[in-house]
Amino acid sequence: MQRLKALEALRRSSFQSSFSNLKRSFSALPNYAQTDDLSDQVMVEGKPNSRAAILNRPSALNALTTSMVARLNRLYESWEENSSIGFVLMKGSGRAFCSGADVVALYNLSNEGNIEDCKKFFETLYKFVYLQGTYLKPHVALLDGIMMGAGAGIVLPGLFRLVTNKTVFSHPEVQMGFHPDAGASFYLSRLPGYLGEYLALTGDKLNGVEMIACGLATHYSLTARIAGIDERLGKMITDDPSVIESTLAAYGDLVYPDRRSVLYKLDAIDKCFCHDTVEEILEALEKEAAESYDEWYSTTLKLLGEASPLSLKVTLRSIREGRFQSLDQCLAREYRISLNGILKHASPDFHEGVRSRLVDKDFAPKWNPPRLEDVSKEMVDSYFSRAGELPELELPTALREPFV
Repeated sequence: MQRLKALEALRRSSFQSSFSNLKRSFSALPNYAQTDDLSDQVMVEGKPNSRAAILNRPSALNALTTSMVARLNRLYESWEENSSIGFVLMKGSGRAFCSGADVVALYNLSNEGNIEDCKKFFETLYKFVYLQGTYLKPHVALLDGIMMGAGAGIVLPGLFRLVTNKTVFSHPEVQMGFHPDAGASFYLSRLPGYLGEYLALTGDKLNGVEMIACGLATHYSLTARIAGIDERLGKMITDDPSVIESTLAAYGDLVYPDRRSVLYKLDAIDKCFCHDTVEEILEALEKEAAESYDEWYSTTLKLLGEASPLSLKVTLRSIREGRFQSLDQCLAREYRISLNGILKHASPDFHEGVRSRLVDKDFAPKWNPPRLEDVSKEMVDSYFSRAGELPELELPTALREPFV
């Protein structure tokens, strides 16, 4: 019991301790081919004292389906109860770790009026994120490749997050007419300064070095060393997180962000993205762009201009509320936002975003409303309300957080 308490404390402090060291697209899927056996989409690798879940839809960049997340839930629950298993890993096959949710599948389900299956996907996904965030055994995520949207949410609440020189992280949901979900409002809101708002509103990417620097990752290693790390972890007989941490650190590389990194723009980000409204953020960026020769301001304005105006306002409010909420509270709020987006209660922007980027691929979304000034407070408020008659997200907080 004492070890479990110690692990719980270590897991809960992992984000904050990482940040203290820093002093100052949904999925773009090439195709959606399914493997014949659904169990093959999440494979299991057994070792003497550990288990690994391997996301295995490489042709779809390991995009998540309901059946995949449901299998992850079952596996992780059984592994947590198995006393012969000391720790758990997750990794992806192919060039991606996980590109997020299979949004084209959600788009098709919604257009067919199959809201129940859409609801089931978000419910299953968010319950797994919560399980990951309260897991009582050490968890290691090997993030060697693309990780977008929910692909980040399923591992970032875990204890150890190892990134590489091939890792690419992003939350481009606003350009899809959606919002960063699967716990994103929890971990993005805890990044240094207003970096979380910047990443959520622009969809800009971070590499592995930048993830280490801002605290999203705990360890960094070159891709060439991943096989050796995986082999070493497979031979370990331990449930002690400090032993696992030492092993990961032994394979680590000392790295610093490139001078072109957005992390060197933190002062500018804080100055512009600290404001209370999207309009004020844009005004601050435009003012700096007019007075500066720095192209970063105009590039940032361009990214914001490509996003759904309604999604920008919903996302900013979601991130701001996440600063003061626990993981379960963030997930409950994100669940309401997601269902309201799917149901088109205030706007069809999610469907239009998926259509323009992943279905027709004309990259010319017709947002509704088309301008920020047309987005009313009532429209934004509706995304944070209960989605019609659909039930709220129920998480086992009394069972999963016994030490809080």
